[in-house]
Amino acid sequence: MSELSLLTVLILIAATVFTLATVRRLHLPPVFGYVAVGTFLGPAALAVVPDLAQVRLLAEFGVAFLLFTLGLEFSIPRLRSLGLSLVTLGTLQVVLTTLAVVLGAWILGTDPALAVLLGGAVAMSSTAVMAPQLAAQGELSQRHGSLAIGVSVFQDIAVVPFLALVPVLAGGAGPAAPIRAVLLALVALVIVLAIGHWLLRPFMREMARARLAELFTLTILMVVLGAAWITEAVGLSLALGAFLAGLMLAETEFRHRVETDIRPFRDLLLGLFFITVGMTLDLSVLARWWPFVVLCLLILTVGKAALVAALLLRAKESRETAIKTAIALGQGGEFGIAILTVASQRALLEPHLVQPMLIAIVISMAINPLMIRHSARIAQLFGVAPPPRQPIPGPDPVAATAERDHVVICGFGRVGQNLGRILEEEGIEYIAIELDHDRVRVAREAGDPVIWGDSGDPAILAMAGLAHANLVVTTMPSTRETLRLLAVVKEQSPQVPILVRARDDSQLDLLQRTGATEVVPETLEASLMLASHMLTLLKVPIVRVLRKVQKIREGRYAILRTVFRSGVPSYVQPDQLERAELRTVALPAEAAAVGRTLGELDLERQGVAVTAIRRDGIVGRDPLPDTRLKEQDVLVLFGRPEDLEHALAVLFTGH
Repeated sequence: MSELSLLTVLILIAATVFTLATVRRLHLPPVFGYVAVGTFLGPAALAVVPDLAQVRLLAEFGVAFLLFTLGLEFSIPRLRSLGLSLVTLGTLQVVLTTLAVVLGAWILGTDPALAVLLGGAVAMSSTAVMAPQLAAQGELSQRHGSLAIGVSVFQDIAVVPFLALVPVLAGGAGPAAPIRAVLLALVALVIVLAIGHWLLRPFMREMARARLAELFTLTILMVVLGAAWITEAVGLSLALGAFLAGLMLAETEFRHRVETDIRPFRDLLLGLFFITVGMTLDLSVLARWWPFVVLCLLILTVGKAALVAALLLRAKESRETAIKTAIALGQGGEFGIAILTVASQRALLEPHLVQPMLIAIVISMAINPLMIRHSARIAQLFGVAPPPRQPIPGPDPVAATAERDHVVICGFGRVGQNLGRILEEEGIEYIAIELDHDRVRVAREAGDPVIWGDSGDPAILAMAGLAHANLVVTTMPSTRETLRLLAVVKEQSPQVPILVRARDDSQLDLLQRTGATEVVPETLEASLMLASHMLTLLKVPIVRVLRKVQKIREGRYAILRTVFRSGVPSYVQPDQLERAELRTVALPAEAAAVGRTLGELDLERQGVAVTAIRRDGIVGRDPLPDTRLKEQDVLVLFGRPEDLEHALAVLFTGH
């Protein structure tokens, strides 16, 4: 690699790191920051990277790793979880949107085969943009939220054939080329799945037995790049090979380990891809072609939303559900950007088509959260009655608790959930604050009073009712975040005691000086407990043991060791609990579990506990084995990721 190329990569990596840190603080999807940095560094602005050819290969790898992750997440239980109605709706939305764009492009004189790529780009929506906003509003578990996320997941799967079509069209092999590509893709799929079943699994087991993390990671990279090279060599897309590699590894027991190891490479390369997209943007197009940009924006938002609403109304959904789902899906997405960029790099689409469309997609993604926030008001403009003024799952119960005596838990991971369960058993109300969108979504669907936000934000603490709190408990391991929280609490409510979790006692004095009422250092407390057990096993008299550990609060550890989510099977070992997580799942009408009891399903044999069932907005903890499941029940599952996958298969397929 030349000096210029090395400098180019260094600049792009530095820009990616800076962008991730910035958008994280602003709570924005990373794609916005990446595109903005790319535009700033590209030829149309500072021209720091004048030659885009140097970074296009890295960008293609970014798309490949994105499709690889999609292949890892794709599974038959997940597809079944969408339900037949959602698969039908997703298929109709993608196909009809593509056909409408192809017809319009053909009227304007564009080759219909190339217009298919434009249609595919328009058909895509961004889950990363809509999901956080729906979660913040407590609407993910509502009907329109489930429909929007389900259709978006189907769109993610539908992007694969569009990307596979790009090299075929670029080859210019005539009208039979798409048919040949489909046949090749089917043959490749069969071969890859056979290899994954018969060869890859034992091979990965051998690599895992070596117990070398770097060897395992290198093996994953070899599989991904090898599959990508094979599909590209036979005239198919590099991204298709990566997707098939993900499918292969998804069938093994190493799926979750693979996803964890590959995420840093995927995030870095995907960031480089979107920075490259920003570099190709020419904002002067917005001034010269603004009517075309506005037209593309209207097609993405109004046109696609109208189509989705019509399909849902045809499927007998309520007008409110149809309109709110349409608003959530009325945007472009990162996969649409990927289709346009890859097609542009292959010289299939002219810049005067790609540039306005890219700008319109970015604008639609930027305004979509605002549209979702006001979706209820927009629905009222179309004759939907305003919602009745009554408590509903969401912010209202939290606001009511905030006006009464309660505990504020900052951080709702495993430790925070343990504390919440203990408080719940004692009849003490609490409000938790958590920054992880997925964790908040799962907790809210499980009926827990959780607010999404930064615990160090005074406005978020005020929303959590800091003025009426009896105690603030922080479970965050970061000392810096804890110090910021302590400063805010002491400034706004100095009378409230604060219990702090710390990793060790190195910052004990600092935390106490800053305002912590009591600090529990994990390493110190764990060491004292180990010492007490060690001395007891060595036949040291118990009185002497107690004197040694007299500073330990008697009984605390026994409680924390045994109180997890209600219903965790007794046979689950401590090492399994280290990786256990909560997951919620809504049962569609087609699920095999509908009409059966929990005892008949016997999910405990899969190592999974059903800790709660949400039905008609009411959460029932510790459901009995004779509980019969119904359509649209939301089950709260607890177990290891691989066990949860087996449980989903039982719920949806019965096997």
